[in-house]
Amino acid sequence: MVIGKVIGTLWATRKDEKLNGMKLLVVRHLNLDYSYKDSYAVAVDSVGAGIGEVVLITTGSSARQSQLTQGKPVDAVISAIIDKIDLPSEADI
Repeated sequence: MVIGKVIGTLWATRKDEKLNGMKLLVVRHLNLDYSYKDSYAVAVDSVGAGIGEVVLITTGSSARQSQLTQGKPVDAVISAIIDKIDLPSEADI
């Protein structure tokens, strides 16, 4: 799974019919300290995420395990909206 921030929406009027009705969001990957990485994903939104929210992205074949994406040509799905990340301090690691 990957942490990311929703930065935009992708619109495609011509697509595989199995993707009809799915909201596609552009997500920029994040480090654990919420700083941006130089990588992005387009993910199907299964939880009602919006622009500016920090989300958990499930990728690969696991992305097709949600009720919304089962059996569909999907490689990334937003599976959670993150409220908070608790990590130990550097001294505890």
